[in-house]
Amino acid sequence: MQLPFTAEAFFDVFSRYNDAVWPMQGVLIALAIVTVFLTFRGRRGDDRWVSAILAAFWMWMAAAYHLAFFARVNQAAVLFAAAFTVQSVLFAFLAWRLSGPAPPAPRRDVAGVLGALIVAYALVGYPALGYVFGHRYPAVPTFGVPCPTTIFTLGIIVWSRATVPWWLYVVPIGWAAVATVAATTLGVWEDFGLPVAAILTVAVIGTGRTARGGGRSDAAMRPAVP
Repeated sequence: MQLPFTAEAFFDVFSRYNDAVWPMQGVLIALAIVTVFLTFRGRRGDDRWVSAILAAFWMWMAAAYHLAFFARVNQAAVLFAAAFTVQSVLFAFLAWRLSGPAPPAPRRDVAGVLGALIVAYALVGYPALGYVFGHRYPAVPTFGVPCPTTIFTLGIIVWSRATVPWWLYVVPIGWAAVATVAATTLGVWEDFGLPVAAILTVAVIGTGRTARGGGRSDAAMRPAVP
């Protein structure tokens, strides 16, 4: 695939982004840990906070990464930013609509294990593999840029014992397809966790563990009712 930028320019985007937003990388990781904690805690209202934090992640990626930095080397980043903004609005809508006594909670089945592994990969495995493959800070994709954050999002949704509307997966899975092609060309091998996460997510949907098209939009991030 012929990309409109070189690998050197691509990694330079990460370098400039990381230098400019420091120390927000730590804040974003802290919010991710809070998200995991809220899912474990499972109190009433935690589902709103989980959706709200995910909404903030996707808006950050749209504005602080795609528009502010990636658009300088790839005009398609404007379209990516629009798609990521839509995803942020969807999560914000869920945060607004969620109500009732049912809190989020981790699954206690195979899907829950897979979701937990995806989350762990996004936060720990992704940067570790990046280091193994020779990527050094600041010219590395840190948590808060699209690929590791999309992996984290898919992991949280799969891991959380919830009925999730199909449209919540469209942008993350679409990004997985786009990023996988780019990762192959650019040699960002840790990004191959993204198609794995997407495939596992589709498998979970296909086996009926999450709601399909008829799922209620306000049921996301809430325990499924048998």
